[in-house]
Amino acid sequence: MKGKKSSPLAETDRVKYNPLPLTVSSLTDDFRRIGVRPGMTLIVHSSLSSMGWVCGNAQSVIMALEAAIGETGTLVMPTHTSDNSDPAFWSRPPVPSQWWDIIRAETPAFDPELTPTRKMGAIPETFRKQPGTVRSNHPQVSFAARGPLAARIVSDHSLNYALGDASPLGRLYEIGGFILLLGVGYENNTALHLAEFRANFPGKKVERGGAAVNENGRRIWKILEDFSEESDRFPEIGAAFEAAHPHKVTTGRIGLAEARLMPVRDLVDFATAWLEANRK
Repeated sequence: MKGKKSSPLAETDRVKYNPLPLTVSSLTDDFRRIGVRPGMTLIVHSSLSSMGWVCGNAQSVIMALEAAIGETGTLVMPTHTSDNSDPAFWSRPPVPSQWWDIIRAETPAFDPELTPTRKMGAIPETFRKQPGTVRSNHPQVSFAARGPLAARIVSDHSLNYALGDASPLGRLYEIGGFILLLGVGYENNTALHLAEFRANFPGKKVERGGAAVNENGRRIWKILEDFSEESDRFPEIGAAFEAAHPHKVTTGRIGLAEARLMPVRDLVDFATAWLEANRK
């Protein structure tokens, strides 16, 4: 299926299958070949292990991305922290119900500079620590950005409906940004959540959860409201988008990883209409 993520590779396989080590210069060439250009505002979803053996690991990938977009470009990555959430909803893994009140009372408040990402991979975790990178203040679905438009993208991230218009995704839509799927599929494409927010379809549900935040100088457990999310059909949406608009998606290889480059606006507009027609 189109848009299926590349398989992560063990380090021995990354050495075995790479004819040469991937470097900042070779990766920069690969990014330019797929269509990454100076001045782009680019959100990257990534899997380092799918790329092959990279000399310098995540640092080199970030340096190559920044070289490809240049000083006038802005780089964006999701830096989500799903563990700062209501444990009553946890399923991978669930925790005993007698733990729930303790977790709600003791989870540290989200700190953009300190709180690590969870299950986002080495590239965004390294990027969020880079000097000059700024991060939005959402306790669960923050984004980090670096470049001339970074502050505009990450500021005023709404706590409720956090992947909607008042989010970094909404700013990327306004700016006319691009999405790079680097060794991952459409199931990782957060822009499709913006389409979920915008689409009107039967059975759209609102959920109430919670997270630990700092408010007025003190740590509190804050109730958050959002639409329920379902990413199971995101690969199907991606395949339909590519079939309908093949010229909108550039595909290629970054090392061993399959990569896709596409505009935010075209994907979100297509996905919004698709969800309204197909989501039951």
